[in-house]
Amino acid sequence: MADQNHSAFDLEDRLRRLNEIGVALSVEHNLTVLLERILLEARRFTRADAGTLFLLKGDHLTFEITQNDTLKSFAGGTRGKIDLPPIPLNKESVSGYVAVTGQILNIEDVYTDPVYHFEGPKQADRRTGYRTRSILGVPMKDHEDQIIGVLQLINALHPQTGEVLPFSAQDQSLIQSLASQAAVAINNVRLIEETERLFDSFVEVMATAIDERSPYTGGHIRRVAEMAMAVAHGVNSCQEGPLGARQFSEDEFNELRIAAWMHDIGKITTPEWVVDKPTKLHTLFDRIELVRTRFALIRKSIELERLERQAALQEAGQPLPAGFAEEYAHRLQTLGEDLAFLERANTPGEFMQDADLVRLNQIARQTYVEEGQERPYLSENELKNLCIRKGSLTQEERQKINDHASMSIKMLAQIPFTRKLAQVPPIAGAHHEKLDGSGYPLGLKAEQISLQARILALVDIFESLSADDRPYRAKPMPREVVLRILREEVEANHIDRDLFELFIREQLYLKLDEIKARMAAGPRNAQDV
Repeated sequence: MADQNHSAFDLEDRLRRLNEIGVALSVEHNLTVLLERILLEARRFTRADAGTLFLLKGDHLTFEITQNDTLKSFAGGTRGKIDLPPIPLNKESVSGYVAVTGQILNIEDVYTDPVYHFEGPKQADRRTGYRTRSILGVPMKDHEDQIIGVLQLINALHPQTGEVLPFSAQDQSLIQSLASQAAVAINNVRLIEETERLFDSFVEVMATAIDERSPYTGGHIRRVAEMAMAVAHGVNSCQEGPLGARQFSEDEFNELRIAAWMHDIGKITTPEWVVDKPTKLHTLFDRIELVRTRFALIRKSIELERLERQAALQEAGQPLPAGFAEEYAHRLQTLGEDLAFLERANTPGEFMQDADLVRLNQIARQTYVEEGQERPYLSENELKNLCIRKGSLTQEERQKINDHASMSIKMLAQIPFTRKLAQVPPIAGAHHEKLDGSGYPLGLKAEQISLQARILALVDIFESLSADDRPYRAKPMPREVVLRILREEVEANHIDRDLFELFIREQLYLKLDEIKARMAAGPRNAQDV
C-alpha cells in the first residue's frame, strides 16, 4: 500500500513538473537553450543516464545535443557543434527507425532484444567503453503531426541503487507528452527566427534599393550600419569616462542595427535628380547645355550684327569706323570668357566669392534679341542656381533632401515593430539631429537624443564625408580633413564629444576601410553585420 501511495505521489509530482516544463518551454526563445532544456528534462523524468536529441533536416537526422552522466560527456548546444555524421532516414538505427516509422521504440536491452538488431549503440560502446542497455526512442511531432526530430534516452536508473532498468510504460507516456510539447516549442522558436530573418532580409533589400537609386550613394547604408555596430561594440568595451558605465543589451544592439539599415528609408520619396545633383544647373539634365546653346546663338547674333553693319556702311560708301573689328572681337572674347565663367560657376566647389556673385548678376542683366524679342542671358532660375555659394543645391532642394528624415519617421511609424524594436523609428529619425537643438527634423536637444541615435549621427556624417564619390565633390576628402570637420562639429555642440573621443582613441574610423575592402571583395555575408 505504501509503494502504491509513493508511486501515485511520484506520478502526480511528475505530471506537475511536466506542466511546469511545458510552460517554461513555451517562453524560451533561444533554440540552443531550448534543445538543451528539453533533453535534460526528459532525462530527469525518466532518470536516464544519457540521451541524445536529433533534429530532422532534409533527408537525415543531425546530432544537436548529447548528454552522458557516466562518461561526463556533454556536447552540442552551448558547448559547440557535435562533430558526428548525420543519421540517414532508414530503419538501420534507433533514431532513424523512430523518424521513419513515427513509432516509439522501448528496448529493454539493445544487445539481447529478439526483434531489433541495431549496431549503432554497440559500435558507440566499443568506442567509448560505455554499456548501453535500455533505450527509449520517441518521435517529436508538431501540431501538424509532422516529425521534426527524435528524443533518444539511454539507461533508466533505479533512484536508490543506480541499477539500469527498462523504461517503464509510465516513462514512455510522459516522454511522449513532453516530446509533443517540445516539438511545438521548437517550431515556435523556428517560426520566430524565420520571421526575424525575413524581416531582416526585407529591411536590407529596401535599404539596398534606396542606396542603388543613386550611383553615388550605393553602399552608404550598409557602411553606416556596420560602422554604427562597431562604435556600439566600442562603447560596450569602454572602461573609462561616461561611456564606461554604459552597456548596450542585445536588444539595444538589434534596435540600432535595424535603425541604421532603415535610417534613409525616407529618401525613397526624394527625387533622384536632387539626390544626385552633380552641378548647380542639373535637373533631369545639366542645363549648362542650354546656356551653351544660348551663348552660341548670341555669338552668331553678334557676328551677324557685325556683318550687317559692315555691309550697310559699304553700301553707303562709308569707311569702317576706327576700332570696328576690335570692338566685335572684344565682345566675342568677353562672351567666351563669360561662358567659361558660368561653366566654372556651375561646378560645385568652394564658397562662391562676393565678386563672383556680382559678376553673375552682371551677366544675367545682359540681353540679346531673339525673334524680335529681347531676352536675358540667364533666366531667373538659372541665376538662382548658379548663385549657390556652396554645393549644388538650392535652399528648396536642400529642404527636399532634409525632408527624408521626417519622412523616415513617418514611414517607420506605419510598421508594427515589436516591443524590442520600439525605438527603431526615433533612433533612425534622429540621425540629423544636433545636441544644441539646431538639427532636423524635430530640433531635438541633447537630453532628447538617445545614445544609439548619437552613434548613428556620428557615423552618418563620417561616412558621408569619407565617401569616395559624390556628385558635389571633385575628389575624396582626406581622412585628416574629415576628422577635423568632425572635431568642429563636436566643438559646435552638434555631435557627442564622448563618442567622438572614443572614435578617435580606439581608431574606429579605420573600420570604414575594412568595410569598403570587404564590400569590394564580393557579396555581403550575413555575418558581416
